[in-house]
Amino acid sequence: MTHFLIQFRAVKTLMPPVIHLGLCVAAASAATVFGQAPATGVTVFEGARVIVGDGRAPIENASLVVDGTRFVQVGRAADVRAPAAATHVSLAGKTVMPAILDTHTHLSQTRELLIDDLRRRAYFGVGAALSLGQDTTDASFQVRAQTMPGVAKFFTAGRGITAPEPGRTTAPYWVTTTAEARKAVQDDAAKKVDIIKIWVDDRMGTVKKLSPELYAAVIDEAHKNGLRVIAHIYTLDDAKATLRAGLDAFAHGVRDKDLDDEFMALVKRHPNLVLGPNMPDRGVAADIEWLRPALSAADFETLQKGNTNRPDAQAFWAIQGRNLAKMNAAGVHIVVGTDGNTPYAPHFEMADMVAAGMTPMQVIVAATGNGARFLKMTNAGTIEPSNSADFIVLNANPLDDITNTRKIASVYLRGGSVDRSSYT
Repeated sequence: MTHFLIQFRAVKTLMPPVIHLGLCVAAASAATVFGQAPATGVTVFEGARVIVGDGRAPIENASLVVDGTRFVQVGRAADVRAPAAATHVSLAGKTVMPAILDTHTHLSQTRELLIDDLRRRAYFGVGAALSLGQDTTDASFQVRAQTMPGVAKFFTAGRGITAPEPGRTTAPYWVTTTAEARKAVQDDAAKKVDIIKIWVDDRMGTVKKLSPELYAAVIDEAHKNGLRVIAHIYTLDDAKATLRAGLDAFAHGVRDKDLDDEFMALVKRHPNLVLGPNMPDRGVAADIEWLRPALSAADFETLQKGNTNRPDAQAFWAIQGRNLAKMNAAGVHIVVGTDGNTPYAPHFEMADMVAAGMTPMQVIVAATGNGARFLKMTNAGTIEPSNSADFIVLNANPLDDITNTRKIASVYLRGGSVDRSSYT
């Protein structure tokens, strides 16, 4: 879990030229639902710096033309030709970036609470969230099937797969044979999960971890069903072994020691590998005043009490910081994931990733364009024509300081303005 975060109901480059797309006015519901104004007509957002989300240089003094739920033109203001009847919104002095995508969460299990989890994420500029392996109810799949105004989109791994872990959650499938492992994958596949999650961890010697025989069966069965597998791992040895077995993604970085040459050689042989580093508590007191307006006085005070300098945590963080830097230097596809159910956690995670040596631009790409590719969101993650108009308007430039992602002026999802008048 990133930092000292409160859990809410947790279950645990050159300047590009303008690009055009034929305009078509899409009708939208007249009702405001879940705190978002419906997207209607054509709107031109002008004067902002635009960070596209794919690593190219930002577009200065840009114009974004949004028709209903999608971008139809993106470029320098001088190059954009807006329809005569369009509504104009000045974003002079602002920076625009794509909505953040959180690829590792564990969200609520009832429809009402899950939708509220997703609404709270929208408040903080999160446009989608993947819940990894503890979804036991039909509500997760029902919500995934819907696109609701004012809330982040939802993806699910259904029930993950682990060896028996007495005393811990039974939400994942507990498997002890290859037949059980394959059946668990088949059950998840029948529900059309977005990915298969496995846990390979002995919990500091307290349980027996998922064996190589079992996770090899999971990976094989998942691939036969057209599904990828993401693993919770802790040790370097398990990272090596799961990667040799064909693993597609890590939900955590290696935590017990520094990455060695053998592992990095394995990484080079897996060019499609994805890493969600999920950095731990950095152990450094931070400025959290930006959260005061959103949280209750009691919740903010609880957060503040844990906001202290802790040398042991700093040492543990340093291992993972060095490992992230090495993976980033090797060109691994990195995404943002936070673990748990804290809506604002991505903003802490992104700052940690910069502290580990990534540039602000690399981290923004991880949180947007890379996340969209990982979630197979073909029309999201970057600010480009035909993509969903999911973006954050910021009062300061995150390329100067990544913590400026917290200085949110407004959030738009699918072209509609999210109501941020109240977090609760």
